[in-house]
Amino acid sequence: MLLRIDPQATTPLFTQLADAVRAEVVAGRVRAGERLPSARELAAALEVNLHTVLHAYQQLRDEGLVQMHRGRGAVVTAAAAQSAALHADLTEVARRARDLGMPADAFAALARHAALTLEESA
Repeated sequence: MLLRIDPQATTPLFTQLADAVRAEVVAGRVRAGERLPSARELAAALEVNLHTVLHAYQQLRDEGLVQMHRGRGAVVTAAAAQSAALHADLTEVARRARDLGMPADAFAALARHAALTLEESA
């Protein structure tokens, strides 16, 4: 798994790292049950603070994409596979929106509104 971050970017490093792991999951390069690199290893490899990696892993845990196990580290959950499938569906819908001339920000707002509407009706 090759993760890259840009220390010069305005996006926080932990967010960049979580985004990079999500991208690996969506691309199918990381599958359910696989262990992510230990926080110490990843921090050393990326030359970032250990707490930056832990923050990213906690964010992914809160989203249900990884489980944290003492002594085993972060393990990708089955929800990751569902995320990859959902990403493919969203890509198709985003393509339709683009073909209709809808700007990306408008599509994102529409998707956010749909998700919130579903949450409220549950």
